[in-house]
Amino acid sequence: MSSHNKVNALTAGGLLVSLGIVFGDIGTSPLYTLKAIFKAVANSGQGIDTNVVLGALSCVIWTLTLQTTVKYVIITLRADNKGEGGIFSLYSLVRKKAKWLVIPAIIGGAALLADGMITPSITVTSAIEGLKLKFPEVPVIPIVIGIITLLFVIQQFGTNLVGKLFGPVMFVWFAVLGILGLNLVVQDLTVLKSLNPYYAVQLLSSNPSALYILGGVFLCTTGAEALYSDLGHCGRRNIRISWIFVKTMLILNYMGQGVWILSHPNYNPHDTLSNPFFQLVSEDLVIYLVILATTAAVIASQAMLTGSFTLISEAVRLNLWPKVRIHYPSVQKGQLYVPSINWILMVGCIIIVLIFKRSDDMEGAYGLAINVTFIMTSVLLVVYMMRKKFPKYLIAAFIVVYGIIEFSFLAGNMSKFIHGGWFTLLLGCIFLSVMWTMYTSRKIKNRFVKYVEIEEYYGILKELSEDVSVPKYSSQLVYLTSANFKTEIESKIIYSIIQKEPKRADVYWLVHVDVMDEPYTMDYKVEFLIPGKLIRIDFKLGFRIEQRVNILYRKVVEELVKNGEVDITSQYVSLNKHKIAGDFRFVLLEKHLTRHSNLSFYEKSIMDYYFILKYFSMSEEKSFGLDSSYVVVEKVPLIFVTGEDIQLNRILS
Repeated sequence: MSSHNKVNALTAGGLLVSLGIVFGDIGTSPLYTLKAIFKAVANSGQGIDTNVVLGALSCVIWTLTLQTTVKYVIITLRADNKGEGGIFSLYSLVRKKAKWLVIPAIIGGAALLADGMITPSITVTSAIEGLKLKFPEVPVIPIVIGIITLLFVIQQFGTNLVGKLFGPVMFVWFAVLGILGLNLVVQDLTVLKSLNPYYAVQLLSSNPSALYILGGVFLCTTGAEALYSDLGHCGRRNIRISWIFVKTMLILNYMGQGVWILSHPNYNPHDTLSNPFFQLVSEDLVIYLVILATTAAVIASQAMLTGSFTLISEAVRLNLWPKVRIHYPSVQKGQLYVPSINWILMVGCIIIVLIFKRSDDMEGAYGLAINVTFIMTSVLLVVYMMRKKFPKYLIAAFIVVYGIIEFSFLAGNMSKFIHGGWFTLLLGCIFLSVMWTMYTSRKIKNRFVKYVEIEEYYGILKELSEDVSVPKYSSQLVYLTSANFKTEIESKIIYSIIQKEPKRADVYWLVHVDVMDEPYTMDYKVEFLIPGKLIRIDFKLGFRIEQRVNILYRKVVEELVKNGEVDITSQYVSLNKHKIAGDFRFVLLEKHLTRHSNLSFYEKSIMDYYFILKYFSMSEEKSFGLDSSYVVVEKVPLIFVTGEDIQLNRILS
C-alpha cells in the first residue's frame, strides 16, 4: 500500500490523531464564541430573550454546517495534492492556469500567519480567565504569557512525545464538551428549535447590529482551514469521520450554553466572570475544567504552530519567502521547526496579550485575517473545480453561495476593525509585503538573466580543462544554474569560468533544481553534455522536499561512479595512483544591485526591500545545504552597465 493510501486509510489511530491535530482551534471556540455574539446583541440595545438565543445558536449551527462541513469537509478535502492539503498545496495544483493566482495564494498565506499570532493569545487567555470564577484576584496576564512562552520554547526540542497525547486529550475534551452541554439540553429541549435556520435569518434580519453579530458568529469556524492544511497528516476519511463526532459535541455544548443563558435572564456578556462556558459546571469543578481547557488551548496553539512552520517551508520552496533555517527535531512526518517564525510568532502573541489584556478585547482582533484566507481559498478552489471540469451549475452555485456567506462574514469582521481587527490586518500586510517582494523580485531578476547557447562553449571548456598552463581551480567544479533547458546557460556562469578568473577543472557540473507541483517528488536526470567534461544534473523536487543540494548531488555522483558512467578519481599523479577521489568545489553567483540601474522607482523599491530581507535571511550556501568550506561565492551585478549605456563625448585638443 502506498503512503498516500495509508494516510487516507480509515483507522482508529487515524481518527484519534485527527482529533489531536486537526480540530484544536475549532474545538476551543466554545470558550468565547457565544460570549462574543451576545456582547454584540447587548451593544445593540436588544434584550437577550428566547428568540435571540435560538437565533444565535442557529447562526452557529448553520455556519458549522455550511462553512465547515460542506465547504471544507465535503468539497475542499477533495482538492488534495498527492494526499497533501493547505492553501499552497492548492495553489500548486492550479498555478499553471494563470499567473495571477499567486495573488490569492500569498494573501491567504499571509493572513494565515497573522491568524497564527492571535490563536494562542485568545484561546489561552479565555481558558485562564476561568480561574477568576474561583480566584477573582488571579493575575491572568502573567500566567498567560508564561504558558505562551513555554509553548514556543519547547518547539525547538520537537513535540513527538507530547504529540502522542494530543489525540486522547482532545477526545476527552470533546467528550466533556458534549456531556456538559447535553446535561443542560435535556433540562430545556426548547434549544433544539435552533436547528431550524429560520431563527438565524430572523435574528440577522431584525437586529440593527447584524454585522457585529456575524463577526461573533464567525469565531465558531475559525479553525476550519486546519481541516484542509492537515490533510497530509491525517487523511481525508479520518478527518471526515472524526468531524461527525466533533461537530456533534460542539453543537451540544453551544446548546448547553444557550440553556444556561435562557435560565439566567440577567446574564451580562460584558462581565468576564459570566462566561457561559465555565457556568456549565459547579464552582467546585471549575478548576478542573480550566486545566482541561488550558490543555486544549495549548494543543490548539501547537497545531497552529505546526501549520505555520509547514506553510513557511512550502513558501520557501516556492520562492515566496526568504531562505530561513528549518530544523527537523524528530523523525515524525511533518515535524519541523522554523526558529525565525517561532520567535516572531511568540513576540507577536505576547504583544497581543499585553495590548488587549482580556479575551473580550481580543475577539475584535480575531477572525478578520482567517476570513480573508477563506475567501482566497474559495478563489483557488473555483479554479480547481474548473480544471477538474465540475458541472458549471455546481461551480456557479458554489460562487454564489459562498460569495454571499464569506463576504457577509467579511463585512461583519470589518465592523470590528477599530476594535482590534486593524492589528491582525496590519500583521497580514507585513507578511504579505514579504511574500509579494520575494515573488516580484524574482520576476525582476529573471528579466535581467541573459542566457547563451552552451554548445558554443563546448570547445573552449574542453580545451580549458586540459590546459595545464592554467592552475587547476578544482577537480570537480559545480555551478547551480537556473536555466530550464540543457541547451542554455547563464552568461554570468560562462563569464565566471572563462573570463573573471579562468577556472580549470577536470569535470564541470551544472546542477538545476526544479520545484514540482507534487509535494514529495524526488527525481533526477543526468545529461552528459561533453562526455567526461561537462555534466548537467536536473533535480525535480516536490515543494515539501528539503533542497539539500550537497547530499543529493553526492548521492547522484556516487551512483554514476558505481555505474561506471563517470570517473572522479583525482588527476594529480600522486593521488591518482592511490585512487583518491578529486576535490569538489561549488561556485555560487550572488547578485547585487548597483547604483547605476535602469529600474523604475517601484522596481528599485522592491529590490531594496528584497536585499534587506536577504541580509537577514540564510545565506545561499546554507539554504542549499552546502558546506561553506568548499563553496566560493562570487558577487555579480544584477544589471551589467556597458559602454553602450553611456554617452561620452571626447574633446580633441
